[in-house]
Amino acid sequence: MNTIEDLCDRLKGYLPAGEIQQVRRAYYYAEQAHDGQRRSSGEPYVTHPLAVATILANLHLDHQALIAALLHDVIEDTGVNKEAVARQFGEPVAELVDGVSKLTQIKFESKAEAQAENFRKMVLAMAEDIRVIIVKLADRLHNMRTLGALKREKKRRIAKETLDIYAPIANRLGINTLRLELEDLSFQAIYPMRYERLRKAVLSVRGHRKEIVKQIQQRLQERLESEGLHGRVIGREKNLLSLYDKMKNQRKSFSEIMDVYAFRVLTDSVDDCYRALGTVHNTYKPVPGRFKDYVAIPKANGYQSLHTTLFGLSGMPIEVQIRTREMEAMANNGVAAHWLYKAGQTDRPIAEGSHARARQWVKGLLEMQQRAGDSLEFIEHVKVDLFPDEIYVFTPTGEIMELPKGSTPVDFAYAVHTDVGNSCVACRIDRKLAPLSAKIQSGQTVEVITAPGARPNLAWLSFVTTGKARSAIRHYIKQQQRSESEALGKRLLEKALAQFDVRFDQLPEERINLLLEEMEVASQQELLEAIGLGKRMAYMVARRLLDTEALGKETSDESNMIIHGTEGMVVSFARCCRPIPGDAIRGHISFGSGIVVHRDNCKNLQDIRDNPDKCVALSWAEVTSGDFSVNLKLEIEDQRGIIARIATLVTDMDANLERISVDERDARLSTLTLELLVKDRIHLARVMKKLRLIPEVNRVVRLR
Repeated sequence: MNTIEDLCDRLKGYLPAGEIQQVRRAYYYAEQAHDGQRRSSGEPYVTHPLAVATILANLHLDHQALIAALLHDVIEDTGVNKEAVARQFGEPVAELVDGVSKLTQIKFESKAEAQAENFRKMVLAMAEDIRVIIVKLADRLHNMRTLGALKREKKRRIAKETLDIYAPIANRLGINTLRLELEDLSFQAIYPMRYERLRKAVLSVRGHRKEIVKQIQQRLQERLESEGLHGRVIGREKNLLSLYDKMKNQRKSFSEIMDVYAFRVLTDSVDDCYRALGTVHNTYKPVPGRFKDYVAIPKANGYQSLHTTLFGLSGMPIEVQIRTREMEAMANNGVAAHWLYKAGQTDRPIAEGSHARARQWVKGLLEMQQRAGDSLEFIEHVKVDLFPDEIYVFTPTGEIMELPKGSTPVDFAYAVHTDVGNSCVACRIDRKLAPLSAKIQSGQTVEVITAPGARPNLAWLSFVTTGKARSAIRHYIKQQQRSESEALGKRLLEKALAQFDVRFDQLPEERINLLLEEMEVASQQELLEAIGLGKRMAYMVARRLLDTEALGKETSDESNMIIHGTEGMVVSFARCCRPIPGDAIRGHISFGSGIVVHRDNCKNLQDIRDNPDKCVALSWAEVTSGDFSVNLKLEIEDQRGIIARIATLVTDMDANLERISVDERDARLSTLTLELLVKDRIHLARVMKKLRLIPEVNRVVRLR
């Protein structure tokens, strides 16, 4: 078991004495605060924060992060508050502790919602200080190391959450040392028997492979030295979870996976990396298509390396990674290398670049969080973002952009900027027009075409890949629906008030505010939106808005609400009777959907047509826009090419033929059902008149 003295000895390597003393003081403060508390294993509780601080010391984090690690549970689990921590150790430490502390227990509908809400809060804290998540990862790692004392079901739940959220975050931040251990511990907790069998099999095979590994390693080392390169070749172990995933996903046996030998070459400079690549390719033949250059184009988490696969002895595959020692430190420590290099007082752009990338990623998460409707929707977007298999594409100006595999031009547009995504209408891939749903491949050049009046399409959600695109589209559509619902709600309320000879803008502000208070509604906009969506009845709201004197003025005024045909999502047209401009119409107020427009004589309205809470009188505007669906039934004599002639005539009449179905009545006659899009009743009458002029058409009727 580590002690505070062991921790301080470790810190002497990179922190000044004054800062180490502050860390020591924080330990004694935590020890006193947690006095009498024990972990599930029976150990004193303070052993947990000490272990978390030790994990961070291995990453060379600064003294503030170490103090936060030692105090990260005092706010929730003891009587100490944030202000007390700030007085003792300063505001930055208090903010860190507050961000890392186990989050306030809120009652949620489900565990999934609670986890999602906790993660959402963690993102907000990360946005303030990226160290919050590093301390949180170390906290989770020590909890995973000490899962033994918990019940099996709880172990599995914590391990699954670790695999779903924490290990991918460690990967996204490039902290490989934490990621690998989190993955292995999670694998062990979820599948203990599979883990143990795989571990024993690896140990057994390692002994048989030792001689071959040594032989390949020696040969590569000798070739590097003969070329005058100061490189070190080391064997590389695959972690058990990645072995298990490969066996499962690629349907390969253990022996097939273990036939691949893996090595890493560490050099002094980037130039030496490329020279070493040439040397290993001269030693063993490379496998075509298996070379990746992450030095020129680093991964999103800052990872840099050259990857190549070679045909080794007897054709056995050899995987080789070539990188500088700096890149190795970056691959292991990721964003934590930012503090490691700072402590060494050296200016390393690679570490600063990684930190900037991490900040950019967190900024993107924050944007998604603000747009998401709830925590579960947010976590759904984040999970997409946390498991990317990257592709690299070019903008028309030659800039490189990284996107998850399977991305489309819409994902690319939103990656450039949310406004570009919202207004994109078409795209070019490698200078050729392509559909917005096309899958982009690595190396392609993507150009997005935008239009000022364009807006996102709900159908895009069926093919976009990135969390940012999905989140932005949903947000825009929700906002659009909200504004349309509000406008419709206002029109419905004005119509209801008109029955009492009162106009909405004549109502005193105090009366409206009083009603909002009575109905427990936050704002006037929210009330109008609820009316527009049918969640509140306009007639009832109008009555409550007016005093008794106004109620006496009630009239039977049936001033109709006007329908223009362009109302958007909150006005829809019933499929049972398919109303079109020119028909007498009436609206059914549908809960959560706004107004559904029916023909006045529709059978579905018979029981509710006189109920002002459920129905509203409507009229068409003098000028309507859009196309309206209508069904026609035709009795025709079977003749070769008759259906083609009917379809051509409909198109020539500027009507769109949506659907056509044929039902044979006998050998001579058939019934044809057409679904058309027309402008209004006059347009429909012209189409029907033309159809009746066809000799083979015996009868044309509009279906009700």
